[in-house]
Amino acid sequence: MFTGIIEKTGQVSSVTHSGGAARVEINAPGFWDDLSLGDSVAVDGVCLTVIEIASGIGAFDVSRETLQRSVMGEYAQGTVVNLEKALLPTDRLGGHFVQGHVDGVGRYAGKTVSGENVEMEFEIPAGLTKYVVHKGSISINGISLTAARLDGAKVTIAVIPHTLEITSLSRLKPGDKANIECDVIAKYVEKLILSDESKGISVELLKEKGFL
Repeated sequence: MFTGIIEKTGQVSSVTHSGGAARVEINAPGFWDDLSLGDSVAVDGVCLTVIEIASGIGAFDVSRETLQRSVMGEYAQGTVVNLEKALLPTDRLGGHFVQGHVDGVGRYAGKTVSGENVEMEFEIPAGLTKYVVHKGSISINGISLTAARLDGAKVTIAVIPHTLEITSLSRLKPGDKANIECDVIAKYVEKLILSDESKGISVELLKEKGFL
């Protein structure tokens, strides 16, 4: 489990493909100091297991499915990635609960700049729009962000300068792909409402309590 608060950006030092899977090595000096083999790390919002640490570089094995379902399939030497260690029970939850399970791949559509204020637009898969609400949380490339506006399959994110500085967002170009993970709470609510076994929750109850 993660929070979407990026700790550091790293740079892909190598990608080795084999049998549809890949080994990805990421250069991020200092980031690995308190990590051990087998620990979980979110790389652009994808939960991966550390298999080797040496000389400031962490290595991961990435499955065929992960390569196909995320932006990792396009990683190359020099790609800048967002890194976050797994959440500890004593950590502050500064963002929202991020599982590291990518729901789909969206595309960066462009930005509007007004002084220090930056709004970035992302087109997300149509099947995911139902999980995104105005002022709700969404994870984009592992970053916990707030949906400022919704227009069909387009989500507008208001980004503060600090976030642009410490993440890879400022490097995106229109048309670039991005990992999208929706708030897990929305998916559980949907399952409860649609499940025949659900006895304690309904659309009427959610409306009554102000959730809809």
